[in-house]
Amino acid sequence: MNVLILNGSPRIQGNTSIAIREMTTVFEAEGIECEVVQIGNKDIRGCIACNTCSKLGKCVFNDCVNELAPKFEAADGLVVASPVYYASANATLIACLDRLFYSTSFDKTMKVGASIVVARRGGTTATFDELNKYFTISGMPVASSHYWNSVHGREKGEAEQDLEGLQTIRTLARNMSFLMKSIALGKEAFGLPETEPRQFTHFIR
Repeated sequence: MNVLILNGSPRIQGNTSIAIREMTTVFEAEGIECEVVQIGNKDIRGCIACNTCSKLGKCVFNDCVNELAPKFEAADGLVVASPVYYASANATLIACLDRLFYSTSFDKTMKVGASIVVARRGGTTATFDELNKYFTISGMPVASSHYWNSVHGREKGEAEQDLEGLQTIRTLARNMSFLMKSIALGKEAFGLPETEPRQFTHFIR
């Protein structure tokens, strides 16, 4: 099994990386491969709603979003981690996620999603909600912990002092590992849930 982890921080080896490290340590102990990709320091533009991806099968802007697409498709789970800016995720990460989720047509059903947010103090739950919405619109179960998945720290390395936050992330990784393994067994025994043709209602008519 494998997990794709997107680090939305522009800072290399910053507090977001410390939180991610707690997850990767548990994943490795659970026998789950993981790949961490630093997104926050890349030049990623937002979606322009051109819908060209429906014809090309990929985003019209040929950058790291298209490189992430096959990794996401092959993964059993996706972890998205971000620092908090104005009670929101890093805009570069949001641009990446908008295009990654919209431009990929493969079935994301039962891939497990998890989000991590890192802040000096506030805005964590708003950012947590924002990131989880990508999973819940895509048929992806959301892994949870014993608390909301937040770690606190401002200056580089301060997250090491948030023992409760780091424990929350380790618990998240264990729960996510169990969920992915359980879903894999369930898919073998029962397959994926039955689907219906999508119904689209436009409120203007």
